[in-house]
Amino acid sequence: FDPLADVVPPDYTLCLPVPKGKTYTLAPGTYCDKTLSGNITLEPGVYIMRGTAIKPGGNGSLTGQGVTIFLMEGAQIYINANEQVNLSPPTSGPYAGITIFENHENTSALTLNGGANSVISGFVYAPDAPVSYAGNSDMSGQGDCLRLVGKTVQMTGNSSIKTDCSAVLGSREMYASRLITLVK
Repeated sequence: FDPLADVVPPDYTLCLPVPKGKTYTLAPGTYCDKTLSGNITLEPGVYIMRGTAIKPGGNGSLTGQGVTIFLMEGAQIYINANEQVNLSPPTSGPYAGITIFENHENTSALTLNGGANSVISGFVYAPDAPVSYAGNSDMSGQGDCLRLVGKTVQMTGNSSIKTDCSAVLGSREMYASRLITLVK
C-alpha cells in the first residue's frame, strides 16, 4: 500500500542562489548542493532540493504554509530538538496534502525532532528512508494532521499524531492509517 505511488515529482529548474545571512526567505524553485540553516521561511509553492541539507541549527526555524518540499539526490531534512518547524501543504493542485516528499531513490534519513511549538501537517513521505519522529511536541497540533510514510518510522519522546485527516488531506487521505502497514 503506497498512498502516493501516483505522484510524479516536478521537473528540475535551474538552481537558485541561497541568500546570505541567518534569516532569509526562499522563493519556490530548485536549490542544489547547499546546507540551509538559520531561520528559513518558505514562500508558498513547490521546492526541489537536490543534494541539499535543511538543518536549521541551534534555535533555528523552518516555516512555510502551502509548501511541498521534494527531497532529491540525497537531500535531507534534519530538525533538532531546539529548532522550531511550522510547515503545511498546499490545499489544491497536484501536490495538495503533501508537505515533504522524498523520492524513492533517496535513502537519506529524515529526522523530525521538533521543539514544543513545532507543527507539521500533511504527508511526510520517505518510502525508502528511515524516519525519526521525536521530541516533546505535538507536531500535528492545532487541529492539523500528519501522515508519516517511511521505510522505517521510529517514534520516541512524547510525540503524537492526529489520526483523522480527512478534512485536511481530502482525496489523499490514507484510509489504512489507523493500522501499521508493512510493505515489502
